[in-house]
Amino acid sequence: MNQGLTIVPPPVVGEALRRLEARGFQAWCVGGCVRDLLLGRTPGDFDVCTDARPERVMELFPHTVPTGLRHGTVTVRTEDGPVEVTTFRREAGYADGRHPDAVDFDATLAEDLARRDFTVNAMALDENGMVIDRYGGQTDLFRNVIRCVGDPDRRFAEDALRMLRAVRFAAQLDFSIEKGTLDAIRRSARRAENLSGERIKAELEKILLSPRPELAGELLRLGLLAHLGGSPDCPGLLALREEPPEPVPRWRAFCRLTGFPIAALPVERALRRGVLHPEAEAVRALALSGGELAALGLEGPAIGAAQRRLAAHILSHPEDNTPARLLALARAELSGP
Repeated sequence: MNQGLTIVPPPVVGEALRRLEARGFQAWCVGGCVRDLLLGRTPGDFDVCTDARPERVMELFPHTVPTGLRHGTVTVRTEDGPVEVTTFRREAGYADGRHPDAVDFDATLAEDLARRDFTVNAMALDENGMVIDRYGGQTDLFRNVIRCVGDPDRRFAEDALRMLRAVRFAAQLDFSIEKGTLDAIRRSARRAENLSGERIKAELEKILLSPRPELAGELLRLGLLAHLGGSPDCPGLLALREEPPEPVPRWRAFCRLTGFPIAALPVERALRRGVLHPEAEAVRALALSGGELAALGLEGPAIGAAQRRLAAHILSHPEDNTPARLLALARAELSGP
């Protein structure tokens, strides 16, 4: 964590803050970008909150997209990338356990921060580097802890996806989940049944591709995947770190080690094939064509047999899936011992 340093918003978002403030509006960087800047990481995206209503935001900036007007969000397109600008809001009612039934834009920055998921995502940063931190987010960053803002049972009742996000942030940031938050996840785990398969798949995949993919097992142990056939009797998954940080090998290893049914989620056809039929998918992914094998003197069924052997090899050694390396392996087979 950057302690004692001045954290100033980068140009991509600084211009948006200045333009809003010049017209008399409040404007703050919020959420994950503040967290990442405090950690010395490069933010993947930028969010601004303001007391300007969405229609005023669209008037102030020449290039905008009304990405979520119902929730007060407008995407501002800048030369340096997009910035999501959202009006301060209060929320009420979460009948579907995911989205608010009502949104009130007559809110303050304090009220806007109070509705957020975790303390490390509930900080605001102004143009000059002043941080607003009402819930101990900086302390939790220093302690490497994921903790809910306020009552964790209420946060998860509002949005069940937050339970999976807690595990995902722990995996991506190498943090632990605070005990009260973790206990609330256990109590609320059945709420995950109301989440779409697409949302669950996205969060699980982010965990699998993170520096701590073994935390995917926590989703099983906490019961968050029970409705999909995931068993809570999950083994240790440190072996996932040995797989290349790519979707197919990480998913394949996860399903093999835990027995999780990949068919329970709406995954891409290529991913499903790669998990359920790895040899066939590996043949398709070979960086060496049948024509190149034919040029070595192979014919007909011998070409297919050579492709299957090479595919079996790259399943264990994906780094060898290059034309030069595969040609060398094929030539070595042809030359014999």
